[in-house]
Amino acid sequence: MSDQTLSNLLHEERRFEPPDDLAAEANLKADAYERAAQDRLGFWEEQADRLDWAKRWDTVLDWDNPPFAKWYVGGQLNAAYNCVDRHVEAGHGDRVAFHWVGEPDDDTRTISYADLKDEVCKAANALADLGVQAGDRVAIYMPMIPETVVAMLACARLGAPHTVVFGGFSADALTGRIQDCDARVVITADGGYRKGAPSALKPNVDEAVAKCPDVRTVLVVRRTGQDVEWEQGRDVWWHDAVDSASTTHDPQPFDSEHPLYVMYTSGTTGKPKGILHTTGGYLVGCAYTHWGIFDAKPDKDVYWCAADIGWVTGHSYIVYGPLLNGVTSVLYEGTPDTPFKGRWWQVVADHKVSILYCAPTAIRTFMKWGDEIPQRFDLSSLRLLGSVGEPINPEAYVWYRQAIGGGKAPVVDTWWQTETGMIMISPLPGLTSGKPGSAMTPIPGVSADVVDDQGEPVPDGSGGYLVLTEPWPAMLRTLWGDDERYQETYWSRFPGRYFAGDGAKKDEDGDIWLLGRVDDVMNVSGHRMSTTEIESSLVSHPKVAEAAVVGAADETTGQAVCAFVILRESALEDGETASDELIAELRDHVAKQIGAIAKPRQVMVVPELPKTRSGKIMRRLLQDVAEHREVGDVTTLADTQVMDLIQSGLSKSSAE
Repeated sequence: MSDQTLSNLLHEERRFEPPDDLAAEANLKADAYERAAQDRLGFWEEQADRLDWAKRWDTVLDWDNPPFAKWYVGGQLNAAYNCVDRHVEAGHGDRVAFHWVGEPDDDTRTISYADLKDEVCKAANALADLGVQAGDRVAIYMPMIPETVVAMLACARLGAPHTVVFGGFSADALTGRIQDCDARVVITADGGYRKGAPSALKPNVDEAVAKCPDVRTVLVVRRTGQDVEWEQGRDVWWHDAVDSASTTHDPQPFDSEHPLYVMYTSGTTGKPKGILHTTGGYLVGCAYTHWGIFDAKPDKDVYWCAADIGWVTGHSYIVYGPLLNGVTSVLYEGTPDTPFKGRWWQVVADHKVSILYCAPTAIRTFMKWGDEIPQRFDLSSLRLLGSVGEPINPEAYVWYRQAIGGGKAPVVDTWWQTETGMIMISPLPGLTSGKPGSAMTPIPGVSADVVDDQGEPVPDGSGGYLVLTEPWPAMLRTLWGDDERYQETYWSRFPGRYFAGDGAKKDEDGDIWLLGRVDDVMNVSGHRMSTTEIESSLVSHPKVAEAAVVGAADETTGQAVCAFVILRESALEDGETASDELIAELRDHVAKQIGAIAKPRQVMVVPELPKTRSGKIMRRLLQDVAEHREVGDVTTLADTQVMDLIQSGLSKSSAE
């Protein structure tokens, strides 16, 4: 797709209506919004019937002691049974649960629901033999392999809350999480594969556990064959403990409010927050949103969420949501460019993927590489596309829809958080139109608004703070071991309402546009401006593939706009560098689109941006560069060398 075509689509088609065939066959029907508005709790009771309950609830919601919610009070169920056993019992054991694709491109496995049930039962029996009981916390530090899913479900089967720590985190990060939730067992692997090479995990576990004397067992999957240190009496090979265990295990039901997992957020400073999700409400939220927002058809679809299981997107939309709905998924270990830049599209073509859910960061990267790469592959199986993790700029949205979705696949631009557990704001396929860059409106059963500093709803056409005004089933229950911090962090800014920490605006139709974290709002000469809005303006320029904007201290304006951009590969000839004219053009482009106040003081062309493995841009590191400080902690980056590249490879900088 040419730059001019993209520009024309962006400006001429600001609204995409749902395809007629999707509208006719969509899972969610047009009356869902009305039913939820008339009887919100009755609507959520309906959604709970998607699951199998050992004991039905007495009360849908207990909100007598806000902000501490209890959903489906008195109900009992088992998460693992709902994800695997019931599908096998219903005669769907032969259905594929996961097409696993490893990074070495000949390393694949096909795992049916019957296979998954057997492996989960074996792992649950092995963990029980190792002393794991209901209520015990288990830390999981694993690559993207099937055993990671098995480990999570085995813990859930036993009622042992899991805390999955992203495999890219450091030993220190792992230590803090093990200590905070007092995990006594750690499940890990010798390593995983990253960009074609083995990447060790066990050494980080050894370093962490040395500071966690209460850890009694480290269960290790052999994935890469690397040599590892071994402590007899503590370390146990997965194949020794699990492979010979029985495939029969009787799952016991647990209370709806029994802890399912703790997910730690990776703040830039201070103690990580342990987000607690419990069983019943979380599972209801995942099952409903995956079924409705992705229009998931278990007997037809192949679904691929290209996140990492170490993040909440992986929990809700790789593991729990798809498995609760009995859907076939792709589980992918590798990166988008290994062994070549068309790897994702090869996977889509090979497995006839029909639903793809990924981050705007990945989409912008593919834009940078050019249309000719996806054009080599048959992507006609794709019927629905999703976006997650950050606001998607309109240019990326349109490119995604056209170049990947063939102009026919609608895009569901989803907003939610680790804390919400489930998608909260999104278009609904078949029911609502989509606008490039807008998450649109809250889904049925969810109540959200945009408010001003005093907590008053803003009129259409205005901006403010995004709040959630009613409790929802998959909401976090508290911060692990810290009820006071939970209340202070999320419920004190606007009493009685959950403050998401995100800025947002309503357009003239009342649709919601996310502006990113409030922390990413700059104050330039008294004007509050969203970094996201300026980034979108830069990416709308035909020569820019990605952009990150930070506010840097300025004696005159308080803060000044500093932009870091990656140019499209087609923007420059081989060996050419960005000219002063191009830098000036980019600055003027922002001024024209947003206003002179938003014109960047500085535009720096860089080869890469600092991102975590989940695709989030670490803007605080760019702010260090912009303010000429020593760069802070880089341990959570996907590539810890990228800041060296940025500092040494700044090809142009222009300032007034």
